[in-house]
Amino acid sequence: MSSDKIRAFEDRAISQNLTSLRNRVNELGVSEPQVQRLGRSRIVVDLPGIQDSARAKEILNKFANLEFRLAAQPNTPRFQRETYPYEGGLQDILRRNIVTGNNVQDAQQGYDPETSQPQVSIELDSEGGRRMHDSTRDNVGRDMAILFIEQKQIKRQVRVDGELTDVYESKEERRLISVANIKSALGFQFRITGLSIREAQDLALLLRAGALAAPMYIVEERTIGAQLGEENITSGWQAVAIGFFAVLIFMIFYYRWFGLFANIALTTNLMLLIAIMSVLGATLTLPGIAGIVLTVGMAVDANVLIFSRIREELIDRPPQQAIQAGFDRALLTITDANVTTFFVAIVLLSVGSGAVRGFAVTLAVGIVTSMFTAIMVTRAQINLMYGGRKLEALKV
Repeated sequence: MSSDKIRAFEDRAISQNLTSLRNRVNELGVSEPQVQRLGRSRIVVDLPGIQDSARAKEILNKFANLEFRLAAQPNTPRFQRETYPYEGGLQDILRRNIVTGNNVQDAQQGYDPETSQPQVSIELDSEGGRRMHDSTRDNVGRDMAILFIEQKQIKRQVRVDGELTDVYESKEERRLISVANIKSALGFQFRITGLSIREAQDLALLLRAGALAAPMYIVEERTIGAQLGEENITSGWQAVAIGFFAVLIFMIFYYRWFGLFANIALTTNLMLLIAIMSVLGATLTLPGIAGIVLTVGMAVDANVLIFSRIREELIDRPPQQAIQAGFDRALLTITDANVTTFFVAIVLLSVGSGAVRGFAVTLAVGIVTSMFTAIMVTRAQINLMYGGRKLEALKV
């Protein structure tokens, strides 16, 4: 094959492996994981806050699949069957499979209600369900076997140019996990028994995540301590503090009393944002801190629009009417800007992953709190200060 054709195959295989790895990582429940391609033939997986690294490596480095086959009959030619040990004896099955794990659309680990033994409930896609139904419909009363195929990675050292070099090899292990009699035609949904709890959990996870297009090996592993992350978080909070106090000083200097009202609203907004993030149980990472910094700017931006509008209205209106008109006319602009940004945050939350999702969550919550504080909290303070009074002049 040409080099372009080989590269196309590699790109397609790595793309499929990336999707499968992301699905597996999401099953681990890690906060803001990152799975991305590095160079032509490597994939980098970052798992911040992982508690059981050995379990994570086991899941990421495991390659398993299923094949559903009919049991061989006595008159089946030898070249059409294979023999495997099963429950202390030997079982002959056909070489041709009915469906494989690639046809699995969903898989969930559970327990058999009759025996309380672990089981895996499987749902096939349309093609797999049709093939399963056609095969079992014509073979009621015959046994069907489930073949578990696992690719295990073996590392050995060989001497190349006088130096020991790690060489990875793939060893395939096959074993029958179930041989059951077909009582009636099967369809899109059925269950697998005969597994241990760990095997059932792993099998369900791997089937949900999807098959890998090419084998992978862990060629490098690094564990980063909490010190580096702590330094980054500290720097991030310093950025929030510097930006926050710079905004406070500017608002006091430029808008005077109205600037003080905006500062109180801004402080309230920051407190509400952190409180809501705590209630949601969100992990505060660098992208989340970046979202807080952006929220600080957006929150004070709404107040700037209101105050600027009040200044314009003071030219033709008395102070009380100017305040009312300033809030009313700035409301539409503030709503348009924040709703548009909120939609962007929802899109990032829907299609993004890892750090993007952390930023999107903080941004979405910050937009809601900033609109509330800029309109309600600031308006309440101004009404408390100037409401019910006859004003001859107003300094904004």
